[in-house]
Amino acid sequence: MAQVAIQPGLFTAPPQPRLLAGQCDGCRERHFPTADFCPYCSHDAISICEVGATGTLYLHTVVNSAPPGYDGPVPYGFGLVDLPEGLRVVTRLVAPDLAELRSGLPVRLVVEPLYRDDDGNDVLSWAYGPATKARR
Repeated sequence: MAQVAIQPGLFTAPPQPRLLAGQCDGCRERHFPTADFCPYCSHDAISICEVGATGTLYLHTVVNSAPPGYDGPVPYGFGLVDLPEGLRVVTRLVAPDLAELRSGLPVRLVVEPLYRDDDGNDVLSWAYGPATKARR
């Protein structure tokens, strides 16, 4: 059994995971996920930078029914996290008790198995969880 990323190029591996964002070599704006061109100025020279070890929960909801194509556990949190690097990212949220999620909550990035694929590999994905409590 191996561990594989849900999609290559989104994050670095634990124990100190980071999101891999793009930074435009022209306008210097950052974006996540990265792309071959800048979504702000269309420049095609993009550098990769690590961001998002921590953040602040901006808003959230709880998803109680799995959407099509989602193989992870339910219920789960879903929301927006503001990163200190100036990005706001859409993310899955994890917490021992989803009722503790609230706007303004300090969060940290976690990379953990989301599901097991047909080959028996643990598929790793990223999420944010409360910065001061153990994650589920």
